[in-house]
Amino acid sequence: MALPKIDKPLFNLRIPSQNREVQSRPFVVKEEKILLTAQQSGQSKDIMMAIKQVLQNCIVEPDFDADDLTTFDVEYMFLKLRARSVNNVIEVSYRDNEDDKVYDFKIDLDEVEMLQEKEVNTKIMITDDIGMIMKLPSVTVVESVPDDIDAVDLVDHLIRSCIEQVFDENDVYPVSEQSEEEVQNFIDSLDIETYEKVREFFDSLPQLYHKIEYKNSLGNKRSIELTSLSDFFTWG
Repeated sequence: MALPKIDKPLFNLRIPSQNREVQSRPFVVKEEKILLTAQQSGQSKDIMMAIKQVLQNCIVEPDFDADDLTTFDVEYMFLKLRARSVNNVIEVSYRDNEDDKVYDFKIDLDEVEMLQEKEVNTKIMITDDIGMIMKLPSVTVVESVPDDIDAVDLVDHLIRSCIEQVFDENDVYPVSEQSEEEVQNFIDSLDIETYEKVREFFDSLPQLYHKIEYKNSLGNKRSIELTSLSDFFTWG
């Protein structure tokens, strides 16, 4: 006789970049093992891939593809999924750099939302006639990061991966049709003002946000801003 199947409750998860909701089940022991295996590696790429796999497993809609998600989609959706699967309240500890004491806090994950202070402008003009169209960083960009990459090359990799096309007054040039070397040479030839516009594009992307306010042992008001998954969870 077969063992009984355990029904899982379904709930909605919002995909921020697509402004739509999908149905999901909570993650279970099978998915917890995926997360633990990635956590043991201590590599952020492995952790992101594991989180993406958990989302793919748990979202029950047949047309859902986790590869279509942005990096901030993955962070937001996993945080909300974790709240429904384990507990919506987590405990975090931070050391105050003024009095050097450790303070413990409880955070309700249901209260954490996305912060977007600026409008995301995907069109960046280089000259009056030449510009480029950026795309939101997808989770596959993180997966394609080479191992042991240094900080400078990581920035270049991210920029290369997020330029969708270059255009001038006569034509459009899809970056997917160019070699990596050609694209990198193009990036290296950008003037500083344009490069700052590229940085502003990334700075304007939505991010998780939660603010903790407290008084330390010296009686001073202090605050901590949490803006990424690693601020909420200890992975390594």
